[in-house]
Amino acid sequence: MDGTPATTGEDTWEVAGRRFRSRLIVGTGRYKSLEETAEAIEASGAEIVTVAVRRVNLSDPNAPMLQDFVSPKRYTYLPNTAGCHTASDAVRTLRLAREAGGWNLVKLEVLGPPPYLYPDMAGTLEAAEALIKDGFEVMVYCADDPVAAKKLEDMGCVAIMPLGAPIGSGLGLTNPFMIRSIKQQAKVPVLVDAGIGTASDAAKAMELGCDAVLLNSAIAHAKDPVRMARAMKSAVEAGRDAFLAGRMPWNYSADASSPMTGLIR
Repeated sequence: MDGTPATTGEDTWEVAGRRFRSRLIVGTGRYKSLEETAEAIEASGAEIVTVAVRRVNLSDPNAPMLQDFVSPKRYTYLPNTAGCHTASDAVRTLRLAREAGGWNLVKLEVLGPPPYLYPDMAGTLEAAEALIKDGFEVMVYCADDPVAAKKLEDMGCVAIMPLGAPIGSGLGLTNPFMIRSIKQQAKVPVLVDAGIGTASDAAKAMELGCDAVLLNSAIAHAKDPVRMARAMKSAVEAGRDAFLAGRMPWNYSADASSPMTGLIR
C-alpha cells in the first residue's frame, strides 16, 4: 500500500480497509453515452469508479441510470463532489449520496473559481473536518502542497489525491517534485488526480511511487475512448513495474553498455 518496492506476493493496494488490484480509477462522466461509458470502464480494468453525485442520475428510474450500465455490484462506487465550490455544498452533496446509496467511502473536492478550478484548500480542510466527524472515509483531492497534504492526512483523510494539473487540462504532471514529496511523507495512499492527458502521464505518476492514478477526461475525450482506456491500463501497470524494478541512476556522462576492454583491433 505504501509504495515500497516488493518482489513477492500479489501487488495490491488498500484504502480504508478495502483492497484492490487495479491501480487505475476512472470517472463515469463526459462520455457520449452510458454504453460507451460501460465499454471504456470495462477496457480500463478499473475496480473503482468515481461518480459525480450532482451530475449523474443515481435515483430517477424514469431516466437512464448509471447503475444499469456500470453495476455497483461489480465496481466500487466512489461518490465525489465535482462541481462544488464551497465546503457546505460538498458536505451536503456527500450526505445526500450516503442517504441515496449508503456510500461511506467518498472523494472530496472543493474547487476554486474558473478558469483554473484549482483546489480551494481552505474549503477543502473545512469540509474534510466536517465529513470525518460525520463518519465518512474521505479520499481528498488537493493542491500539490506537502504541507496541506500532511494536514489532511493528520486530520484523518484515508487517501491524499494531489492534482497533476488543472482538471480537464491534459497537461500531465506539471510539478512531479511536489507529488513525490507528498508521497514520501504520507502514511496513507497517494493518488494523482486530474490533469492526466495520455498514457505516458499515467506511467510517470506510477514511476514516482504513487499508489494509483485517477482520471476521466483523458479517456472520455479521446478519439477512441475504449482504446485509450486500454492504453491507460497498460501504462499504469508499466509505471508500477518500473517503480518496483528500481530505475537505473541518472548519469550526466556517458557509460558504454558494452565492455571497453578486450576490443577487436
